[in-house]
Amino acid sequence: MRISILGTGNVGDTIGSKLVELGHDVMMGSRSANNEKALAFVAKQSGKASAGTFADAAAFGEIIFNCTKGEASLDALKLAGAALDGKILIDVANPLDFSRGMPPGLVPALSNFNSLGEEIQRTFPNVKVVKTLNTMWCGLMVNPRMIGDGNHINYLCGNDAEAKEKVRALLKTFGWKDEQLLDLGDITNARGTEAVLPIWLRVWGATKTGAFNFGIVR
Repeated sequence: MRISILGTGNVGDTIGSKLVELGHDVMMGSRSANNEKALAFVAKQSGKASAGTFADAAAFGEIIFNCTKGEASLDALKLAGAALDGKILIDVANPLDFSRGMPPGLVPALSNFNSLGEEIQRTFPNVKVVKTLNTMWCGLMVNPRMIGDGNHINYLCGNDAEAKEKVRALLKTFGWKDEQLLDLGDITNARGTEAVLPIWLRVWGATKTGAFNFGIVR
């Protein structure tokens, strides 16, 4: 499958590398076609990946991962443009607000009664937005069985049921167990998953590791 990664940070690099490992054709998109981090990602993939602009990547991918910084996601997606229409956008970004230092809060306009996931869906109504993987460290996103034999939770939400099933199938190739993939419903539930980040960041600060996750006991 052709899959695009928007964003050149650790999350995009980690997910993109896993997708290449699984045999997918991957393009990393950024603001410029010669972005140094994107070219470095391509160089280590032995010819199995490419780089381009956000618009190039949106046109390339059948599925697109939004791995941009949350506060910049809408601007990046606007640069991707109409090539996003009709496609599945897996949104793993969080609207973190670093204006008061660490640990960050959430951008006020994108929290409580709104979310980044909803704002993306509202801004791009023809895109099938699925929010997932945004409540954990990127290493765990692509290798859930590194802790607890994978017995911890990953949430999905979005308005398109078929898109969520396709994303679920892709996540299972990462090693996620079907019973640990919890569909919360429509995209308004991104308000809840994005709100996990303040406690996640504090646990990370206290434990000095990102190799943890939350589970549901019942």
